[in-house]
Amino acid sequence: MPAQSSKQVHVFAAISLITTRRLCTGKFPVKEIRLKGANGFRSKQFLFDHVRKGPNARPFAMTVSLTHPHDPYTIEKKYWDMYEGVEIELPEVEIPQEEQDSHSKRLLKVCDLWDKKFTPEQIKRARRAYYGAVSYVDDCIGKLLQTLKDCRLDQDTIIVFSGDHGDMLGERGLWYKMSYFEASVRVPLLIHAPSIFTPHRVTANVSTLDILPTLVDLAGTKLWPKLPMDGNSLLPHLQNRSGGSDTVFAEYCGEGTIAPMMMIRRGAWKYITCPADPDQLYNLDSDPLEKINLASLPSKHPLFTSTVSATLFSFQSEAKAKWDMEDITKNVLKSQRQRRLVWAALRSGKFTSWDYNPVDDGREKYIRSHIPLDDLELKARFPPVDAGGREMYSGLGGTGAGGMGAITVDQAGAHGQ
Repeated sequence: MPAQSSKQVHVFAAISLITTRRLCTGKFPVKEIRLKGANGFRSKQFLFDHVRKGPNARPFAMTVSLTHPHDPYTIEKKYWDMYEGVEIELPEVEIPQEEQDSHSKRLLKVCDLWDKKFTPEQIKRARRAYYGAVSYVDDCIGKLLQTLKDCRLDQDTIIVFSGDHGDMLGERGLWYKMSYFEASVRVPLLIHAPSIFTPHRVTANVSTLDILPTLVDLAGTKLWPKLPMDGNSLLPHLQNRSGGSDTVFAEYCGEGTIAPMMMIRRGAWKYITCPADPDQLYNLDSDPLEKINLASLPSKHPLFTSTVSATLFSFQSEAKAKWDMEDITKNVLKSQRQRRLVWAALRSGKFTSWDYNPVDDGREKYIRSHIPLDDLELKARFPPVDAGGREMYSGLGGTGAGGMGAITVDQAGAHGQ
């Protein structure tokens, strides 16, 4: 990809954004904002603060973390009402609890869902709330995209949107995440950079592990040598050329597991392995609902073909070479003991949470005597306007951070105007 030397591009990721002027330097002030309010004030404020800095501001990288969609299955009235009268579909696959695979049985018990039955109406209400949460996220993203446009940054910002998990929403009788079945493990992944590549759909298997090496490639720099990396750059896919990866590795040692559970997804195949459970192998081309575990079939079964046998053996050999399950288990148990020790110490005396606490210092906002007057005036308004309140540059190019021309100090509202 040619160097981006004359155009600034920013990155906006999970949603994620990165600016690309001097992108090849790879030097970005990185900002993470966890968005819990409906208005996304902090993220929008960050963008306005950035663009007010003018033409010499470094490109930014910002991560905005949205907590929705997620259980509990509830949403405010505005988004609930969007699905009034909408026919909510029921799960496609129903599997009796006693016929579930070993991990799914554990999940049902861990989540206190064993022997619990839900009516079709209860399932539809839960799904309706989840869909409302998706619409809420759409609204949040729309507001951020509008802010980018208002800041004249929409043409030079790379936008990455993804999520960390799906939700079973009653499929197979399961709820929440914690599973390698499609409803839980599949997430959206959109990358928007119209000045770099033409929008199109990628059918290959990709994952969120691919985001880091992809952004490194887009920034024109290199990963640290010997950095452990299961992800692959998506640049070949984005540029619609050959050479892109079609393999996803996943590792899970969370709720419901009693041993490490791993997945390999390649082509039409999904292979799941765990030392505590029988292997699972699915062909999603012929069995998109994952009803038939090919690894559990007897060797003489008509579906257990030579191709299935060879594929299963290949995955088993690959997993054995890639993962030392015994060593991973020892490290997980050691980590648990260490964290339990730290947690006990944190709870002794005055409780101190180890959760991230975003800085929100009111002393550095509003009108403060220690902030230089010129800096305050630059923050007075964006875009800059004349004494009559009209935009001075109408967004027609220029040298400002938002392509608006030079930012002027003496804006309307400054010096008593």
